[in-house]
Formats: sequence, structure tokens, C-alpha cells
Amino acid sequence: MKKIVLLGALALSAFSALVQAEEKPLRIGIEAAYPPFAYKTPEGNITGFDYDIGNALCEEMKVKCQWIEQEFDGLIPALKVRKFDAVLSSLSITDERKKSVDFTGKYYHTPAKLAMKAGTEIKDPLVDLKGKKVGVQRASIYDRYATEMFAPAGVEVVRYSSQNEIFLDLTAGRLDATLADVVNIDDGFLKTDAGKGFALVGPDYTDEKYFGNGAGIAVRKGDKALADKISAAILAIRANGKYKEVQDKYFQFNVYGE
Repeated sequence: MKKIVLLGALALSAFSALVQAEEKPLRIGIEAAYPPFAYKTPEGNITGFDYDIGNALCEEMKVKCQWIEQEFDGLIPALKVRKFDAVLSSLSITDERKKSVDFTGKYYHTPAKLAMKAGTEIKDPLVDLKGKKVGVQRASIYDRYATEMFAPAGVEVVRYSSQNEIFLDLTAGRLDATLADVVNIDDGFLKTDAGKGFALVGPDYTDEKYFGNGAGIAVRKGDKALADKISAAILAIRANGKYKEVQDKYFQFNVYGE
């Protein structure tokens, strides 16, 4: 009788552990200062395309999203020390980043672009930007490209913690240009009062070596099970219409890309 009770208790304990494991929230790191992908409402709540996509993925996977804010340059280090389980924060999939984290499939893909005073003509950036100050977000793909391509050509690269800080210095005249995601520049700057008198200039930047193959969700190196699970969820919300529902809330074009 004691053995039956003991076995029953063990079975109940195992079942409880399984339920708890399934109910364990997915901790997601995000930088909420990158409109329209992630930003704060006047009430202080996180919103944006990244945030809504993340919640749609959690709903598809039947897990609870637990959002944890982090400055952009600290996202990957914090992931590696297990502060969260994944990073969903417009993180481009690049070979350089693949050395330290694993990625899901992409969930959107947009090019990089320069923003400068309206009317500025940029035919050859490496020539036309010489002697000018270009702001980039620290530890971003734009930082790496500017450091390796612009700086050797005589461009002064100025690094910031957030893209919003860059926009402030651009309007204040402390910068000549910024290199960033075309959608972030358009929605987060050009369509605001502060962005009046500025415009997108020069070519699209799409070199895969620097700009990768779109934005993906990062997980710790070797966590293939989680990466595969999230990748499957991305495909599922693309198929069931939820992705388009979120996309259409923020964009009037196909942000997923080809």
C-alpha cells in the first residue's frame, strides 16, 4: 500500500513539474526605443511591430511572453548570461552575430539608408561623406558597416546608445547624417515634427556581409529546440494571417521582404 501511495505521489510530482515547465514564460529581451518596431506609449507601455509579433508568436506556441527591457548593445550579452531566453528586437541575422548566438528564420527584412538634410545629394557616400559626422547606434550592424567602410574614407563615425539620441543630435546640427533602418528613419523621424527638413538620401545598403538576411530572433548558442519552435511559429502566423494583421497595423508594404 505504501508503495502504491509513493508511486502515486511520484507520478503527481512529475505531472506537476511537466505542467510548470509548460507554463514557464518565454523571457524575451527587447529595446523599447526603436519606433515603429518597439517603443513606449505615453502611459509607459511597450508597443510596436516587434512587440506585437512576439505576442503573436507566444500565443501560437501557447506560452506567456515575459518582456524584459535592455539597451541594445547589452541584449546579446544579457542573453548569454541567461537574463532572458530570446532576443526579439530587430536583430539582423549576420555571420558575425552567428558566432555568439543562434537565430530563428527571419521575421522581416528592410534595407539601411542614410538620412540627411533635405536636398543633400549623395552619389558616392565614401567620397561625399568625407569629413562629415555620421551617427550610428552602438553595436548595431550600422555601426559595424560605418566603422569598416566609412571611417577609413575619412568619415567621422559617432556612436550612440539609442537611435532616438541620434535623431536629436541630427536636428540639433551636431551630426550631418545617420545610417539606420529605412523604416525606423521614416516612421521614427521623418514623419515627426523633428524630422521636417530631412530626407532619405543615397543608395540602399543591403550588403549581406554587414546587413545580413533580415531580422531574426536570437537564442543562446546551441538552443536549437527553442529556435526551431519559434521558427515554426513564424511560419504558422504567416500562414494563418496573424502576421499580415500585425504588419498592416504598422506598414503599408510587405515588411517581410522576398
